[in-house]
Amino acid sequence: MFKIIRPILFAFSPEVAHNIVVKLLKFIAIIPFSDWIIKMFYGYKAPKLEKEIMGLTFPNPVGLAAGFDKNGEVFNQLGNMGFGFIEIGSITPAEQKGNPKPRCFRLVEDKAIINRMGINNKGVKYAVSKLKNRNPSLIVGANIIKSTSTPNEKAPLDYEKSFAQLYDFVDYFVINVSCPNVKDITKLQDITQLSQIIDRVSTLRRYYDEYRPILLKVSPDLTYEQLDEIIDLMLISGIDGVVATNTTTKREDLKTSSEKVESIGDGGLSGTPLFSRSKEMVKYISYKTKGMLPIIAVGGIMTPKQAKEMLNSGASLVQIYTGFIYNGPGFVKKILKYLNHSLKS
Repeated sequence: MFKIIRPILFAFSPEVAHNIVVKLLKFIAIIPFSDWIIKMFYGYKAPKLEKEIMGLTFPNPVGLAAGFDKNGEVFNQLGNMGFGFIEIGSITPAEQKGNPKPRCFRLVEDKAIINRMGINNKGVKYAVSKLKNRNPSLIVGANIIKSTSTPNEKAPLDYEKSFAQLYDFVDYFVINVSCPNVKDITKLQDITQLSQIIDRVSTLRRYYDEYRPILLKVSPDLTYEQLDEIIDLMLISGIDGVVATNTTTKREDLKTSSEKVESIGDGGLSGTPLFSRSKEMVKYISYKTKGMLPIIAVGGIMTPKQAKEMLNSGASLVQIYTGFIYNGPGFVKKILKYLNHSLKS
């Protein structure tokens, strides 16, 4: 069915197509028995794929990365499609419009996307209002980031605000300091600034009865020297895990013509071209931490085999996004079947 629908969706710009899908999911939610029907088509139960990590029990290791359900509007419907967990966001303390349009582009030949959305979202209060209707059996994480207008020296307060308001409504947090589409945000990966952010949210967590894991999302464009410093900080700071990786600003080994790529301009690249670098970073982090730090691998997973490669490289869990866009809702089930059969064999 998706082979029929995809050409129609791809006739629209990526952002318009995304909005159509979100509205469609909202509409489906009000149809009686729709949850059951979606689960029947796309759900896949495999007890052997269940994983307990960071104090959370994931029904399977395949999640949806942040960026699809920015405002926490359709996580319940997405959860019915077989995902083991959903990450919403990125979320800022207040609503922001993001960058001027057009700001999202497909590189179909490369099965890739370039986006410079600029963290458009409706703010933390709106997300909380939606999370109150969450299916309690679904694991939901919140990806939080500073507002674009907030100077870096005041960034820790932004993370703290969102963290406090979301704490009772999600299962884990991801500190996003690596999005290439917000001016100067990647400078927060500097150890001095990053440690201040981690200290603020870690200290705040002590005042809650329940423990929520905190993860850090890193850029694939870091040097190994920079990554080493961040790993050392994570190991001593109470960070529970790492998400590797965000999108990249690099444009290497693309099939799409250089003229088209240059005409698109700035933005973070996701999809097939990112896979090798993301897997390389997952291996490196796993090696450097001796497997002590849980890793959620994300970046360029376009086939079930690649999902397994990430897990074999040291990841505890994987996330998909661009692969979901190109392969459709049945992609999750394909990955889970492949992983389950691999375990049996």
